[in-house]
Amino acid sequence: MFQAQVFLWAYILLFFPTSIVAQGLGVNWGVIASHPLDPKIVVNILKDNGIKKVKLFHAEHDILTALSGTDIEVMVGIPNHSLESLSEKYSVAQAWVKANITAYQLQVSFCCRYVAVGNEPFLAAYNGTYNNITLPAMKNILKALNEACVGKDIKVSTPLNGDVYITPTYKPSDGIFRHDLADIMNGICEFLHKNNAAFIVNIYHFLNLYQNPGFPETYAFFDNDDSNSMDDHGVKYRSVLDANIDTLVAALKVSNFSDIPIIVGEVGWPTDGNIYATTKNAKKFYNGLLKRIVKNEGTPLRAKQYPDVYMFSLLDEDLKSIDPGMFERHWGIFSFDGQPKFPMDLSGKGHNKPLVGGKNVTYMEKKWCVYNKDASNQKDLPVKVAWACNNTDCTTLVPGASCSGMGIDMNASVAFNMYYQMANQTKGACDFEGLAKIVKRDPSNGTCRLPIMIKTIQTTSNSSASAPKSSRSSTFSSSTSHSPFETHSPSPSSSPFHSPLLIFQIFVGIFTIWFV
Repeated sequence: MFQAQVFLWAYILLFFPTSIVAQGLGVNWGVIASHPLDPKIVVNILKDNGIKKVKLFHAEHDILTALSGTDIEVMVGIPNHSLESLSEKYSVAQAWVKANITAYQLQVSFCCRYVAVGNEPFLAAYNGTYNNITLPAMKNILKALNEACVGKDIKVSTPLNGDVYITPTYKPSDGIFRHDLADIMNGICEFLHKNNAAFIVNIYHFLNLYQNPGFPETYAFFDNDDSNSMDDHGVKYRSVLDANIDTLVAALKVSNFSDIPIIVGEVGWPTDGNIYATTKNAKKFYNGLLKRIVKNEGTPLRAKQYPDVYMFSLLDEDLKSIDPGMFERHWGIFSFDGQPKFPMDLSGKGHNKPLVGGKNVTYMEKKWCVYNKDASNQKDLPVKVAWACNNTDCTTLVPGASCSGMGIDMNASVAFNMYYQMANQTKGACDFEGLAKIVKRDPSNGTCRLPIMIKTIQTTSNSSASAPKSSRSSTFSSSTSHSPFETHSPSPSSSPFHSPLLIFQIFVGIFTIWFV
């Protein structure tokens, strides 16, 4: 009997996934990083943790190849800069589908379920740039998919920001589409309805706290009580997510498209770069989110089933724009090297379970670049640190972040080391006119981690699928509503370092105080 039980458990462990994941849960995979992980390692992270859905912001050959032959469902994104050509020339859409969809399906099984045309193209911050070309681009992509005989299996949609709808009364049940987008949204919804595709919306609880001082913190999580809930004609909303989803449900109903399914394309919590962006808060947020998903009770206005949800994001990206805030490079549930930041039970059962990290990750040599306090030219330190921060990632140094308030030695070392590591440990990158030196003992301290970069592989990219420099956002969108239940994410950008003057002023100010 005992031997039979041992055999049974061995069979279960061998033939069933190591992690059970809440139904409908997916994750966004962005690659705006100085040292991106080998896509094969990332795919193994997805598989080891039982994640069966992934959303990409653009098509990249090595990533699509790594995902081919797996049972992971893929949503392939098309960046906004491609919308004009896709809308004007059907041949461009044909070429994109051939290069990024059918090429992989012909070679080996490729489980593509959605093509996401554009990324939040109707943000108010874009001033209408993509308003009249997004739907034509979607139609051309669908036509090309149909021509390739895959249109029935692969749906076409466009991820939209929460600012496309408003609620004048703050109540979710009074949701409507933004007045200036009414005709465009009707066209988008008609397209989605006709082709049985979902409305994809990105929602960010964190931005409510970041943008609105005094916003009830419990309402951004999922453990809110009636004291901070929204009463909508007797219905109690205890979280931003449910209220936001139902604002969209109401807007769809007003437009006579109440049966369109909804997908939450992005939702998450950053872990650094701001006082609210901590691993503790991220763990609390995801724990509540996953428990909410697994209940599958739906929302008050759509009670039958909860939407599919894609967490944002899988990995940290150290080249993302910091225009929205210093937290932008820290959205990952895994760090840049594929290691989990905190326990997370993807089943939604609330257990304190560790995620499975990346395996066989190859790091650079165990060397760090730190501040040399014995250098003679100490008066130059503020300028050197500011210069380093303008050319690397110093987001862990801002007030409230993981390396803040640790003194001049540690702060200078963080700046110098990040520059040195991102420069592939080139000897000349650790000098700063004698103010920096190389050490072989890890100088990390408490919450402040001084990383060693990973070795990266040479990647090959499809010319038809060139990547934008930012997978999510860079400038805050404006909103025509003041509702606390609408969350807005910023818009994509083309440069990894957008605020050098701001960073320079921050660090000159810090070091000026220290040297007075």
